[in-house]
Amino acid sequence: MLNFLKKYFASLYIPLLWTLIVGTLCFLPGSMLPNEAHFAIPQFDKFVHVTFFGGFVFLWNLYEAKRVSEPERLLKLFFLWYVLGNIYGIGTEYVQKYWIPGRDYDQADIIADMIGAGLAYGLSNLWLMRKNKPL
Repeated sequence: MLNFLKKYFASLYIPLLWTLIVGTLCFLPGSMLPNEAHFAIPQFDKFVHVTFFGGFVFLWNLYEAKRVSEPERLLKLFFLWYVLGNIYGIGTEYVQKYWIPGRDYDQADIIADMIGAGLAYGLSNLWLMRKNKPL
């Protein structure tokens, strides 16, 4: 599974594309979003935030794991992408609050973004560092 991910998702274009998709969807005006009343799953948007920002951190870390072989440097890069994922998530909420019509600021969304980034950071350390550990 990990080899499949590295083979098909570790190029620079995948995390760049994911970053653009997340930004585009987070910055859509409220009038362009589907009505939340139609969703049967309560708090579905929190799952979406976990997925968006977890994917952001994991895909950038996957790219870095293919590019960098030094474990100490790789760990620093993983942490950097975790921090950038949190900044990106918090930033999108403030942009929605002040500049996107029909969108609201929600602290729970920020928490979901941070949970997603944290889970991806942990998975990156567990799965992607495996190849760089001595036997």
